Amino acid sequence: MTQTFFITGTDTDVGKTVCCAALLQAANQQGLKTLAYKPIAAGCEKTSAGLRNDDALTLQQYSNIEADYDLINPIAFEQPIAPHIAAELENRSISIDNITLGLEKLQSYHPDVLFVEGAGGWSLPLNNKQLLSDWVEAQQLSVIIVVGMKLGCLNHALLTYQTIKSAGLKVAGWIANQTQTEMPYYAQNLALLNAKIDAPLLAEIPHLPQAEHHNLGQYVDLKSLKI
Repeated sequence: MTQTFFITGTDTDVGKTVCCAALLQAANQQGLKTLAYKPIAAGCEKTSAGLRNDDALTLQQYSNIEADYDLINPIAFEQPIAPHIAAELENRSISIDNITLGLEKLQSYHPDVLFVEGAGGWSLPLNNKQLLSDWVEAQQLSVIIVVGMKLGCLNHALLTYQTIKSAGLKVAGWIANQTQTEMPYYAQNLALLNAKIDAPLLAEIPHLPQAEHHNLGQYVDLKSLKI
């Protein structure tokens, strides 16, 4: 049976893809069958094969079950802007039903674990009425929070955690991703988050140049996910 986790961030650019790569690598090293899903990507490059997003390509690279790119990233926009605005500019709409269908297609490959990477932060608008978090709630997915360890992260992390818990969802764990070379009082910030977030710290990812090219799986405590 596939275990599916939704990866959210405390903000945009906090390293969700790096952390997804770390989770995939750790699961691969445990001999698990893995897949990842990035339903929505804004900021794609035009290629002869169609629009391609670097983050989605990274997820495809570290999944050990082969799946076509269009299954991993079915909703793609060229401009790196809020997806609902990108959709409006292209006279398109983002359908929750299509996001669900994409998830079901990947689950039909029967991976042991499937990581779904969100876009932006938790409350990402899909249109003027729906948020991506509404879909996560409807699917009752367990959530992993990526915290970009920088000034302001305490507020962002605790608000994100409290919002997810108030929706009745399980926070399966969180990851401290060091987005800068040295965060002042890093240990104190980490200790407070450990005390306030009632979920295991799954990984501390150090600041690394081109992090996705490193062995990130070594930093992950996969046992806490109980896969």
